[in-house]
Amino acid sequence: MSLGIVVVSHVPEVAQGITRLIKQVAANTPLTYAGGTDDNDIGTSMAKISQAFEDNSADELLAFYDLGSAKMNLEMAIEMTDKKVHLYDVALIEGAYTAASLVEAGVDLAAVEAQLAPLKIK
Repeated sequence: MSLGIVVVSHVPEVAQGITRLIKQVAANTPLTYAGGTDDNDIGTSMAKISQAFEDNSADELLAFYDLGSAKMNLEMAIEMTDKKVHLYDVALIEGAYTAASLVEAGVDLAAVEAQLAPLKIK
């Protein structure tokens, strides 16, 4: 089983930038992103999220998002994929970066989740 990271942001450049940052510490971890609406405006797209799931070569995905409506679209996309997707309510940059660096180091999912727990947004 391989773990991958999916980043979802309302702003295409933010999703791309976070992915670029993460690649500095997790060059070999499968990493995809979805940013903006279908027209690349501010917002999110279930279709883009679904495509990010499918484009990610990992069997199991750890998904991170910026705002509430992104979570809603993520939840709908999760229902449409055959991949196992874990959705985290954590600070986007810190959470995705932490998870990716740990996955890159070969840490198991339980240990990754233990490290994400303090980043949870309540």
